[in-house]
Amino acid sequence: MRIVVVEDSVLLREGLVRLFEEFGHEVVAVLGDPEALPATVEADRPDLVVADVRMPPTFTDEGLRAAVALRHRHPGLPVLVLSQWVEERYATELIEQDPAGVGYLLKDRVADVAEFMAAAERVAAGGTALDAEVVGQLFARRRPGALDALTRREREVLALMAQGRSNTGIARALSISAGAVEKHITSIFQRLDLGADGAEHRRVLAVLAYLDSA
Repeated sequence: MRIVVVEDSVLLREGLVRLFEEFGHEVVAVLGDPEALPATVEADRPDLVVADVRMPPTFTDEGLRAAVALRHRHPGLPVLVLSQWVEERYATELIEQDPAGVGYLLKDRVADVAEFMAAAERVAAGGTALDAEVVGQLFARRRPGALDALTRREREVLALMAQGRSNTGIARALSISAGAVEKHITSIFQRLDLGADGAEHRRVLAVLAYLDSA
């Protein structure tokens, strides 16, 4: 896949470029701030944009706002955002536009290279990759106690669902059977009054629709 990397930290930027290239992907542009991002996307038509949230000039949420603007201008453009924390307002807007082709990962969770690359490739293919902490904080802030009805295991399953994991992937991560995963997911939808859907990004959309109804 063809990737644009937007990151102001030279070390992290070069590390991402080398990582993507080692996995056989092409980095078509590398930017230190989001100012040139719209023109770069227009010119290079990447398969994925990877952007940091904190970018010049204020180092607050420029990268995330740029990602939101890109998705408005280019619906469906795969975007993977990397951050040190959850920025609720723009994170919600980015995801609720359409969770297909959207990723929001916390940097301190991206320790497993293979898992990170799988998430990037999943987003580029139109899937969803949300950090469990992102989903948990959005739930907590939008509706305190919203997850109280869920069991501990159901919370774990929900977090993995939101990351875009398949039932098989969830089963592997939690060391339980695929049948048990299906039962947990059915229970989650029932407890949260959500309609179940087989598509991975639609499952995340259902969770976000519940958040939006608060």
